Formats: sequence, C-alpha cells, structure tokens
Amino acid sequence: MRLFRSFIRDERGATAVEYGLIIAIISLSMIAGFTTFADALTNTFETVSNHVDKPIP
Repeated sequence: MRLFRSFIRDERGATAVEYGLIIAIISLSMIAGFTTFADALTNTFETVSNHVDKPIP
C-alpha cells in the first residue's frame, strides 16, 4: 500500500509526458494544416493547368 501511495504522489517525469503530449498535438495540427494546404494548392494548379491547355479564340 505504501508503494502505491508513493507512486501516486511521485511527479517525476510528469513534465516530460506533458511536453510529449504538447508536441504530439502540435504535430497533428501541422499535419492536418499541411494536408489542407496541399489540397488547395493542387486544386489551384489544376485550375491553372486547365486554363493553359485551352487555346485562345
């Protein structure tokens, strides 16, 4: 029982875990943002490509 109490009160390493969670959340947000940006950029280039392929009347 004493070991369990000391384990609950021990906060060593908690900061490292918190920083790890923060980094994970930031990384996931960046990946989601880059994915959205890549889709928008692809659509822009496809639009430009479609207009360039058409001959001018």
